[in-house]
Amino acid sequence: MADKIRFVHIGLGPMGANLCKLALEKKGIELVGAVERINLGKDVGEIIGLDRKVGVTLTDDLAAALAAKPDVVLHSTLSSLLQVKEQLAAVIKSGVNIVSTCEELSYPWETHPDIAKELDALAKKNHVTVLGTGVNPGFCMDTFPIVMTGVCQRVEKIRIARIQDASSRRLPFQKKIGAGCTPTEFEALKASGKLRHVGLRESSEMIAAAMGWRITEYTETIEPIMAEKETASPYLVVKRGQAAGVEQIAVGKMNGKEVIRMEFQAYLGAPESHDTVYITGIPNMEATIKGGVQGDVATAAMAVNALPRVIKAAPGLLTMMDLPPVHPYAGTWGDLI
Repeated sequence: MADKIRFVHIGLGPMGANLCKLALEKKGIELVGAVERINLGKDVGEIIGLDRKVGVTLTDDLAAALAAKPDVVLHSTLSSLLQVKEQLAAVIKSGVNIVSTCEELSYPWETHPDIAKELDALAKKNHVTVLGTGVNPGFCMDTFPIVMTGVCQRVEKIRIARIQDASSRRLPFQKKIGAGCTPTEFEALKASGKLRHVGLRESSEMIAAAMGWRITEYTETIEPIMAEKETASPYLVVKRGQAAGVEQIAVGKMNGKEVIRMEFQAYLGAPESHDTVYITGIPNMEATIKGGVQGDVATAAMAVNALPRVIKAAPGLLTMMDLPPVHPYAGTWGDLI
């Protein structure tokens, strides 16, 4: 049992700021360092929208921040595992645990097997734990359906639909789904790989691993959802005929049979946000979260709530399948480690 969970935060963009702010609301969690490329020298409280200073200023010197010997790093920078690999490795070599919102880190064993093996071995060598999590991947389209199957005798297929009104999401998310693009702009961004939700493949592979399946054929399609009338968010206006967002469908087959289907829609003005899981098996099951899980709120919650689980977990590169259920805690968080 410790007095506090001490953490360093890496990446204070809109999502990172949400994570850091939530962590600082918890009793017994202390920020001891913050790493960014901009706003250097400014107090973290000012950057994340607090009405007070927290006594920690932004630095671009990762080694200096890690010299404070935190228990864990909260990492929220990029979606690409290839782009964050060296940063993660530097933290691991310093002997510090990591909770990251990098989508491709959530289950990289099939998509980036060499990097996954390298980070896993490095984490075990340095006796630390590494986890990628968030709302999706991390909960809605992998952990949630996997937990649901616990009451099934047999599962033949899992279908998941995540439909969300993106009007309430942060601006980078709205840009990532193509909101406000003309059809030509949408297709150009899609071709460049810059316009898509990252993580459907990782969620599919996590489910497959949990079920003992082997995906032998995987397809993913991305199409615009066009605005039928002008709609707006706090950040931008989408005119009729522009893309309001995206529909992304992933299908995983095993020996020619569809076993996983993921339907992801995120667009401004979606009338009925919801998250629904359909399980074909014994018994058949269906569960819907009406109103859906708000992604920015839930990503921050998942990452922060995972902190004590990760600190106490066995060393290595873990996934949400490897941890006990994560949850908020009303007491002093140091008591959990």
